[in-house]
Amino acid sequence: MSLSPTVATRSACESLLAELERRRLAGECDLKPLGDTLAAVPPTAADDPGNPPPRRRGRPAKGSTPAEPPPLSPGLASLPVYLGEFWTARQRQVHSIHEVSYRACFKPQLPAFFLDHASAPGEPVYDPFMGRGTTLVEAALRGRLPAGNDANPLSVQLVQPRLQPPPLTAIQQRLTEVKLPLRPPADDAERELLVFFHPDTLAELLGWRDYFAARRAAATFDAVDGWIEMVACNRLTGHSRGFFSVYTLPPNQATSVKAQRRINERRDQQPDYRDTRQLIGRKTLKLFRDPLPAGYGRDAPLLLSRSADHTPELDDSSIALVVTSPPFLNVVQYDKDNWMRSWFAGRDIGEVPFWQSSSLPLWVDRMRAAFTELHRVVQPGGVIAFEVGEVGRGKIELEHQVLQAAVAAGLVPLAIMINQQNFTKTANCWGVANNQRGTNSNRIVVLERKG
Repeated sequence: MSLSPTVATRSACESLLAELERRRLAGECDLKPLGDTLAAVPPTAADDPGNPPPRRRGRPAKGSTPAEPPPLSPGLASLPVYLGEFWTARQRQVHSIHEVSYRACFKPQLPAFFLDHASAPGEPVYDPFMGRGTTLVEAALRGRLPAGNDANPLSVQLVQPRLQPPPLTAIQQRLTEVKLPLRPPADDAERELLVFFHPDTLAELLGWRDYFAARRAAATFDAVDGWIEMVACNRLTGHSRGFFSVYTLPPNQATSVKAQRRINERRDQQPDYRDTRQLIGRKTLKLFRDPLPAGYGRDAPLLLSRSADHTPELDDSSIALVVTSPPFLNVVQYDKDNWMRSWFAGRDIGEVPFWQSSSLPLWVDRMRAAFTELHRVVQPGGVIAFEVGEVGRGKIELEHQVLQAAVAAGLVPLAIMINQQNFTKTANCWGVANNQRGTNSNRIVVLERKG
């Protein structure tokens, strides 16, 4: 399956830069050349592949080699850097269909900005690291054609049902009528899950898991099953009574069995029963809270589960806009965060080729490979918005590394945007001060694919 190429009318790059200049003239953002924004303190990172991984997320391992700031290519010192609040930080001004949890995902307001100012209705929009599918869902809500990819096959299971949701009545009927094959844990691995779940809750979860496996084996797994499985994956563990588990980490992070035992002991808690059908139904109503626009879900999305540097299903010059955020350098452990969801979905997390690395040179090499593939699939004049974060407690500003990789792949830098937001719930949860350590600010490298 492929997407039909589109022909750009007014340059998306011109439209986006005109909007940034309008905001600057209105006093809504500041402008500095990149050469004036380089960090005064040289960054440090565990950039030697021979070094052991850092002991603490975001900090270099003992004995790691300091990384010199990358030299700017000719012309990049004058690259415009826009600093301001380009989209609201208020979390509830987004469509309810977005509201599933996933680690290290940006807010829908970020892709919405680029969709509005660098694309037109009917154009294909792509995210090569789609995660929970924020870019794709927002693109579909705004009448674009969504396409996405992620090395983690769980991502497709989280995205597909929300891009083509079944009728609410069909979901409610299935929840009422389905006969789950309830059973007790069959082995030690399943019995260990009792630190998270009441025995009756675990029996239901094992029943759902067996039900989905049987439906797939019989080729009867349908869109309603996919929706229920997606919601169940997002209700597995959390820190309120809206989840199947006893109190634990936030839902976008699955702690280990050993760590959960410590949480239970510290809080003197035991898992109580949670009705999985009821909670799935309740979350479904929340996801359907806002009405979907006419025609939403009519066009089948192109969803891939591949390495981002090899996506042959996408035609040359077929994508109008890319909005994405790559795997974080040495910050997020995607395998550990997704182990329980992968178990529930019947997937072996150890077989997923996650793009995560504690080596800065290796990370940059992989970004260069991804940019080379984006150069192939993005149409001439198309825009790539590449959101990166700060690591090493702000000492490594990855946009400088990304620029070098993008230029090497033949892409043309247009600008850097630094969106400075007010406090977020996640930042507050971790005790992070406003606009520090990259948790509540966005740094976006904006690139153009020239003809």
